[in-house]
Amino acid sequence: MKDISIVFVNYFMRTDILQAIQSIKDDTVDCPFDVQITVTDNSQNQDDIKEALARYFPDVKYIDCGGNVGFGQGNTIGFEATPARYYFALNRDTHLKENSRTIERIVRFMDEHNKIGAVGLKLLNMDNSLQYTCYRFDFKSILLKPLKHLNWDTQYRWVKKIIDRLQMKSWDHNSTRPVDWVLGAALVVRREVVQEIGWFDKRYFLYFEDCDWCHTMWEHGWPVYYVHDIVIQHRHARESAKVPGIIKALFKNKLARIHAASWFKYLWKWRGNHKYYAS
Repeated sequence: MKDISIVFVNYFMRTDILQAIQSIKDDTVDCPFDVQITVTDNSQNQDDIKEALARYFPDVKYIDCGGNVGFGQGNTIGFEATPARYYFALNRDTHLKENSRTIERIVRFMDEHNKIGAVGLKLLNMDNSLQYTCYRFDFKSILLKPLKHLNWDTQYRWVKKIIDRLQMKSWDHNSTRPVDWVLGAALVVRREVVQEIGWFDKRYFLYFEDCDWCHTMWEHGWPVYYVHDIVIQHRHARESAKVPGIIKALFKNKLARIHAASWFKYLWKWRGNHKYYAS
């Protein structure tokens, strides 16, 4: 069994993933833990990532998902292929800082805090500004969350106030603490959690699978934490927000439609159950 299994889900993102893998390779030189990197491919190798991995990173496991199965299921396929003590879902547009020993520190943190079910790491933009990646299970905020992805929080003060609460902006993010849920761009989950509650819910193709998984963890007594001093850089794309306006976005932006569908599924699944666990 590996100490940690790191999965990247590919969908025509070969260059980004190769760069992200290289940063992990640099980070894990002399790492005392057994690390497995896996790429699950939703593009059926149409971008030739399989050949690139075989050439540059032959020890990285490649799995063809047989089509675009989505983010959550893509991660699940990769995790199931390699039993590990910890499972690390990592976005393709991430970069581990030089000499940070990030992977080693993740494993040590989880080993030292065996009651914690999952952790989200501090994510910084490429200019080192903070990304807000931990959230509250606040019904009003989640109800209006799609408005953020349409950039309404930059246009309307009342939307910004509610979204700021959702993203915990009143807190400086400079301490490690329990939070309701963390972004799936850099999410580490303990093996015992998976054995008890299972993987990502297959009903979510993209978006809200991280929120839903964390919600399930809290329901089963597994706390979710934000770790402030393990830091990863992240080029956050927000593809679902590229077409402004609700009507235009739903008609012209497929990802906006997927986001809306996942949002509805989450609200329906957890209707009547929006307490704040971390508080």
